Amino acid sequence: MRHVIALDVGGTGMKAALAGPDGELLHRARRATGRERGPDAVVAEILDFAAELHAYGVRHLGEPASAAGVAVPGIVDEARGVAAYAANLGWRDVPLRELISAELGGIPVALGHDVRTGGLAEGRIGAGRGADRFLFVALGTGIAGAISVDGRVEAGAHGFAGEIGHVVVRPGGAPCPCGQRGCLERFASAAAVSEAWAAAGGGPEADAADCAKAVVAGDPDAVRVWREAVDALADGLVTALTLLDPRTLIIGGGLAEAGETLFAPLRDAVRQRVTFQKLPSIVPAALGDAAGCLGAGLLAWDLLSTPTTPAEVTT
Repeated sequence: MRHVIALDVGGTGMKAALAGPDGELLHRARRATGRERGPDAVVAEILDFAAELHAYGVRHLGEPASAAGVAVPGIVDEARGVAAYAANLGWRDVPLRELISAELGGIPVALGHDVRTGGLAEGRIGAGRGADRFLFVALGTGIAGAISVDGRVEAGAHGFAGEIGHVVVRPGGAPCPCGQRGCLERFASAAAVSEAWAAAGGGPEADAADCAKAVVAGDPDAVRVWREAVDALADGLVTALTLLDPRTLIIGGGLAEAGETLFAPLRDAVRQRVTFQKLPSIVPAALGDAAGCLGAGLLAWDLLSTPTTPAEVTT
């Protein structure tokens, strides 16, 4: 059966699938990245995982994969197929597309940014289906976004488009590893909420999910931490919608798993801040942690349906 390889590389683990022509997932697998052994080991794990998936397709589906799509974190030069930089994986200028294609016998390979690839999936088959313009924002360890216009996710001139987590919302505030102070992700990411709640009384092992539960229970310290995060997020989102005028705001990532504990106050906070701007629909992501893998599969199928050379492929 004709199929493609879809691979989503995260900071600590990889999710993969073999995807059929209609998007159905014919086989799923997971593997650790091995990042504790260094960046070269991560690349080796990716290549070995891709080869394993390729071999599985030959054995169980009767033919090799026709193409592969790979989503990775950090700064991604999609046009050249290079993972330019990823702090949590230690990468700099890794020619992943070339390496993976060589490992898989020369099949075409698309390389995409993890959040933009997840946004592509949400737009085509998830919460953004039918929306001509949307902004997908993932609230995880950091915060990043995907800007979609008419089915295309914008990478930007240098691969930085959608880095909403580094919009300064609290000038002079907490330092960010990017070199600025007061970045959105220092206040409204799942990691930031976990840190703030642990310091406010949640305990050293507390995380954002624990904070959300304490908010529902009415803990005043948790309510304060949550309100500060929501206010910062609303400030960042209003800046984004002022610039982009999206029809829909799709919120995903770990913090979005709090459901209406997040969405009810967030909608109110955004509504209070808009003046002349048109208020977009603010909805939860639909695909969960499968978005990156599904998006990688879409990238791979796009390679087979678009008459371009690999060097011209972008999301």
